[in-house]
Amino acid sequence: MDARYAFRVRFRLEPAAADVSVAPDTFETTCSLEAAEPGTEGWLFFRDALWRGEVGDPAHARRLVEEKLPVPVENVEFAALHTDEEYLEALKAEIAADLEPFKADDVTEVLSKYFGSSLMVESADE
Repeated sequence: MDARYAFRVRFRLEPAAADVSVAPDTFETTCSLEAAEPGTEGWLFFRDALWRGEVGDPAHARRLVEEKLPVPVENVEFAALHTDEEYLEALKAEIAADLEPFKADDVTEVLSKYFGSSLMVESADE
């Protein structure tokens, strides 16, 4: 079972010495964060951080990524949840077990509400 949240991240380099400069000083990359197994601590990250495939609180997302990367982060955009079929089925089952906190009628609505179209199911050989 495997899943990871992918974010597009823009960061900048800030030389530690005054006699050093860099050009360009801003870069973009993709940062992936491992998704917690459904039902375990942290599995509701998507509910707490995303809305319709967008980062709900950009300042919080920047701080989160800065904790993981040793650079000043200027911008974070959610790209996708990359998941295998096994993780997706476990996620759906966990959501279905208690729909009320999601304020939705079914699992499909929950996935759309939080991920938009940014849910990428990958086969085991990808």
